[in-house]
Amino acid sequence: MDDAGTVNTEHDQIAVEEPLEIRLGNDPFVVTMRTPGNDEELAAGFLVTEGIVSKRSDIKRISRCATAPNPENTVRLDLVGTSGLKEIKSNRHGAIAASCGVCGKTSIEKVRGTFPRVDSKISIDRELLLQLPNRLRESQAVFDQTGGLHSAGIFDLEGKLLFQCEDVGRHNALDKVIGQAFLNNLWPLDQHVLLVSGRVAFEIMQKALAARIGIVAAVSAPSSLAISFALDSGQTLVGFLRQPSFNIYSHPQRIR
Repeated sequence: MDDAGTVNTEHDQIAVEEPLEIRLGNDPFVVTMRTPGNDEELAAGFLVTEGIVSKRSDIKRISRCATAPNPENTVRLDLVGTSGLKEIKSNRHGAIAASCGVCGKTSIEKVRGTFPRVDSKISIDRELLLQLPNRLRESQAVFDQTGGLHSAGIFDLEGKLLFQCEDVGRHNALDKVIGQAFLNNLWPLDQHVLLVSGRVAFEIMQKALAARIGIVAAVSAPSSLAISFALDSGQTLVGFLRQPSFNIYSHPQRIR
């Protein structure tokens, strides 16, 4: 309906959301709702941020599962070591949405204790930091068509966008870019900056910590738990990153 009250029928571009089943070997592990694309990276990034793998050589093979009812929505990961798979699977219960890093975990304290604190000495110029949202936005091709996707980007300290992904789930978008870096042997990400297009909740900080990212920025607000986690984990958390200003909630020494 337009300003004159006229009703028009038009075609609209809609963001796609479909289930992705991640299998460890032959066994189903977890199902997440995602936007198709970069599925292998999503699966790898998910295992990284869960603490299941820590180096590229931990994954023997990533493939589509030809025996699954829907191979296009199933990714199989064969790991080098399989002795701990039973314990890994016991920490997950059923399907999850948006690749949430907390769902199915026995406690937040367990998540906090999985990865060591960040102590990197990196820093980024504040004027350069303010340019990153526009650089990320320029890469959001699917968002331009649908207006319905989150985005995550990994930048180097000179402001170059290295990896970017979009997804209906902000956690999936982050797992995808982390998986891209991991599978391309750019690891760990302790010399890089993460920018997300939406708000920052606890799970975003937890996943960033798994990748050893010391500077996390968002164009929107952080949650109270995200701030608390950032303070404890040694991460710099920036929110409301929009020209001409931003807020720093933790460890401001990395912004110069």
